[in-house]
Amino acid sequence: MRTRVCKQVTSGKKTAKPAKATVKQQQGKKGPLEMSAKKPVPFLRQVISVTKKVHRDPRFDDLSGEYKPEIFMKTYSFLDGIKKQEKEMIQKQLKKCRNMEQKEKLQQLLNRMTQQEQAQKKQQKLRERELSLKRQQRELAKQGKKPFFLKKSEKRKLELAEKYAELKRSGKLESFLNKKRKRNAIKDKRRLPSQKSS
Repeated sequence: MRTRVCKQVTSGKKTAKPAKATVKQQQGKKGPLEMSAKKPVPFLRQVISVTKKVHRDPRFDDLSGEYKPEIFMKTYSFLDGIKKQEKEMIQKQLKKCRNMEQKEKLQQLLNRMTQQEQAQKKQQKLRERELSLKRQQRELAKQGKKPFFLKKSEKRKLELAEKYAELKRSGKLESFLNKKRKRNAIKDKRRLPSQKSS
């Protein structure tokens, strides 16, 4: 190897560079491209370029618009009727059912539906209260007075007052207060230091 290189250097001949992988075209313009076999083929070869799908989350996308609970409730108000029908159907099935396991499952489902209904009503009341407060503030602003903003503690007091008024109307106030007294008594007992028997 050395002698060959030495001879080339002394004779003045240049060493032949390795030829790059060239792309040849066959006879005509319509002929297929001919790739060099000397160039190694990559292990992972992209045959067809695939466009990546961009997933869109409607909760955080501007295209979906802003979430407004009033509009949402109006749009999906038909679901309340469907839920009511389902509840009635479950109640009928519960009366007819003899199997204890199935009866338990149906009872759990019925309880869950009633809880969801109560939670929805509670949210609606809160929304209505907030809207009425906003209306009051707008009226005060129109009159030229400074609008006031309720603190969380004041909001809680208003909620409690409404709850007591509702319980008084339904006649469940006494039982509610008795339960609350019992709960408070149990809490007080837990807070007291335990007396050791001498």
